[in-house]
Parts: sequence; C-alpha cells; structure tokens
Amino acid sequence: MLMAHPTVLRNLVEQYEALRLLHAENGGTEARQRMDDVAYTLCISTGTGDVDSALVAARHRLPGARPEDDSVLTA
Repeated sequence: MLMAHPTVLRNLVEQYEALRLLHAENGGTEARQRMDDVAYTLCISTGTGDVDSALVAARHRLPGARPEDDSVLTA
C-alpha cells in the first residue's frame, strides 16, 4: 500500500477539522461537500473505511505521534 507523506496527512487532518467546525457553525452545503471530499481523501490516504479511523491512522503517522492512541476516549 502506498503511504501518504506526513505533510499531506497533516494538511488533510487540519482541513477536515476546520471544515467540521465551519459546518457545525454554518451548515453550508459547500462546506459539507468539501468536508466529505477531504474525508474521502483521508480514507484513501490511510487505507481505512471511515473518517474516524482515517483520522486516528493519519495522526499515528505524523511525526511525534504517541505509541498509545487515546483519541477514541476524547470522541
């Protein structure tokens, strides 16, 4: 499996988080479509089937990632 560069993953995670906040505040269809597009790209880039798993996988591949993941506990 091809692995996305950590810079690409960081950018995708940041975009998704920003769009999620934008969607929560404004609920715009354009923001929702872009968020869906970024989520899909994250899934493809990490080899996962849903955005939550993709976010966890992407964060694990970033420099400075902790060996234990506690992101599930904060959701």
